[in-house]
Amino acid sequence: MLAVLVLGAAGAGFWAYRQLDGNITSADLKQRLDGDRPEKLSSGSKNILVVGSDSRAGANAEYGKGLETMQSDTLMVVHLAANREWATVMSLPRDSYVRIPSCERGDGKKSAPHSFKINESFAIGGSKGDVGAAAACTIKTVEKNTGLRMDHFMSVDFQGFKGMVNALGGIEVCPKEPIHDKKAHLDMEAGCQTVKDEKALGYVRTRYSVGDGSDLGRIGRQQEFMRALARKAQKKVTSPAALYDFLDSTTKSLTTDEELAGLKPLYELASQVKGIPQDRLTFLTVPNYPRQADIPADRANVVWQYPQAARLFGQLAHDEEVDKKRMEAASENPVPTPSVRVRVLNGTGQPGRAARVAKDLRALGFTVASTGNTPERARKTTVSYPGNLRRSAEVLASRLPGSASRADGRASGPVTLTVAQDYEGLR
Repeated sequence: MLAVLVLGAAGAGFWAYRQLDGNITSADLKQRLDGDRPEKLSSGSKNILVVGSDSRAGANAEYGKGLETMQSDTLMVVHLAANREWATVMSLPRDSYVRIPSCERGDGKKSAPHSFKINESFAIGGSKGDVGAAAACTIKTVEKNTGLRMDHFMSVDFQGFKGMVNALGGIEVCPKEPIHDKKAHLDMEAGCQTVKDEKALGYVRTRYSVGDGSDLGRIGRQQEFMRALARKAQKKVTSPAALYDFLDSTTKSLTTDEELAGLKPLYELASQVKGIPQDRLTFLTVPNYPRQADIPADRANVVWQYPQAARLFGQLAHDEEVDKKRMEAASENPVPTPSVRVRVLNGTGQPGRAARVAKDLRALGFTVASTGNTPERARKTTVSYPGNLRRSAEVLASRLPGSASRADGRASGPVTLTVAQDYEGLR
């Protein structure tokens, strides 16, 4: 989409270029992101956080009132490889139950750290309609939970999305069953058909009236729709005149960080990625399972699946191409976090360290069996386990950056976490 946008604009006249360039809104993020951020582990690669905003401000009010804060309907991380030969688009379900760090609200006050749906981070920062504050809180939340350093940010709203589709004459979709969803303003029959206007927007927003009603099904439809939209736009990129309405709608609804706020920086980035082949552009969703498996009363959220999610984040952090089929096969049988029983041993010599770590483990859903001290100081934070608890140990170890893991044939009972001075906290 980015490549289509700016390469098309490059062929437009000077007036059109100035008009489109002026449409793009910038968000000041530098002053809002503190120094406690993940280290960049792969030079040259880029991570772009993309938000589909369902703010009800202005022309978006027709999609529902009563929401006083900005909302995020879609959340993705686009990873561009350093060699620009492949890219991965990782969707983060908006119902992901994660830890949200302290963020600056629009009124200057700060929120308290807590756990909730990931899309609440956009609403916290955007409580007064400031996209920059909303973006900053979302970036902090994604970075804290994935360990991935975000290089750029982009946001597109309802009206911009609809205008992009209309400018291309609509997009063909092929639902396998009829969809009737009052919330998404959608009534359509099964079978292939071209959608635009409210139908196009409703198709990518519908959730409860199709499939299993989950956000995961909607993510699949959105990814499918994005592919089709990009393909159709690419066919028209040779005709700047035909593309103008498409470009105008896109740029009017686009908010980026200050470094990308303009056709020139976008063009420079697009020139590097336009040659990525379709078979090396991978759309995937972070491995997850229903939180109901952890908390029976919670039927509304999902939690990320470990160690699979940690492996995915690690691959992207080190700029390693992801094998989607292998990742999905490894995610077939999740180990619920509460089923992992942990004994915490303090190997630092500092009183109370085991109790503090145990509290953090419980906050993530682990079951703490006991706490204690090691007879001698430990050199390295270690997860040890009896052979039959290997998978449980992998779940725990994947939440402990820099820890070591080893099987102990003489051990019995729960997985043991020995905390040393190098303990970096839980992710």
